[in-house]
Amino acid sequence: MLVSIITATYNSAATITDTLHSVHSQTHPAIEHLIIDGASSDNTLEIIQNGPGRYRIHSEKDKGIYDAMNKGIAMANGDIIGILNSDDMYTGPRVIEKVVELFQQEGCDAVYGDLIYVDAADTAVVKRKWVAGPYSLNSFLYGWMPPHPTFFVKKSVYEQFGGFNLNLFTAADYELMLRFLYRYGIKVAYLQEVMVKMRTGGASNQSIRNRILANKGDRMAWKINGLKPYWFTLYAKPIRKITQFI
Repeated sequence: MLVSIITATYNSAATITDTLHSVHSQTHPAIEHLIIDGASSDNTLEIIQNGPGRYRIHSEKDKGIYDAMNKGIAMANGDIIGILNSDDMYTGPRVIEKVVELFQQEGCDAVYGDLIYVDAADTAVVKRKWVAGPYSLNSFLYGWMPPHPTFFVKKSVYEQFGGFNLNLFTAADYELMLRFLYRYGIKVAYLQEVMVKMRTGGASNQSIRNRILANKGDRMAWKINGLKPYWFTLYAKPIRKITQFI
């Protein structure tokens, strides 16, 4: 199975090398790595061109990270699509190999796993761990979501149910997973191990304002899908399940 890994970049010179090495070191033999760049003004593209492995690079101004991801999805040739941010990395060389094995064993449409947040300067320092746990139909009703960088999906699912909604700010990944898993009920499997290292300082948590916007986006995600879980009548905003983090 060919796996397409999409990395959206914009002035990512400080971190992109780790991401490139992470993908290049994977043992799965059939991987294409698509770099969708938002017309970086630093030396991101130079680093990529001189980095390990082979890439398909597309660089032009875009409407943000989710617009770049949608472009990557449209360009991808893989049976399976994974998205790895330009400051994230896989935890080991067999991550994609294990993902593909689980797809084949379970006959599923998507696979996800666990994630660790690491210090932005020293990625050996673990700040917290996101233990996703198994998915059940009611999981989203209690604030659950899988870590998006661990979420691998068949391209056919994107073709059938669409890509990222650009109107939802940083909640676009939440809405997409809600739509795929909860609204349309695609078959998903849980890989019970840490798959991705994510540097702290993501867009949704950089400020109180961004956190508020993310919560508004979460609520809008339910609304645009014609969904209204019962706990919305009890709480003014959706809450992420605190017990996922240890």
